[in-house]
Amino acid sequence: MMRGTFVCAALALALVAPTPGYADEATINDLKAKIFDANIAKQSFAKGAKFCKDLDGTTNFYFEPRDRVLNLQDYHRSLDSLAKEQAYNAETRRPWNEQDANARWDQVQKEAAKDKTNCDLIASLPFLVKKLQELEGQTQSSNK
Repeated sequence: MMRGTFVCAALALALVAPTPGYADEATINDLKAKIFDANIAKQSFAKGAKFCKDLDGTTNFYFEPRDRVLNLQDYHRSLDSLAKEQAYNAETRRPWNEQDANARWDQVQKEAAKDKTNCDLIASLPFLVKKLQELEGQTQSSNK
């Protein structure tokens, strides 16, 4: 059984791993794409990036209109209170209701996850650039 698994794994590796030059170019292109994504995140999330140490995707999120970090649970309680009190919702031009609060809560949770992703991308940028430089150096020296 173990030998069959090893043979299948070796066969899969042989099929996936193309020629060395092509693999280097594909890896370089993948790194360039990741660097591009990280640079876009750095530009689009520039104001929020200073809060990355607080943005873990589950407890806080970056609230751009006030340029600050808010606690998700506190925000959830505030949404529930707005719905309970039927406070005016300027976005919908009517009082808050449970559906509005739930929709906003879902949106904020997604924002928290996106904040974490942006922070991770920004943090990976120096490593990705260094790795790209190393691979390009190796590729140039092997092509000579």
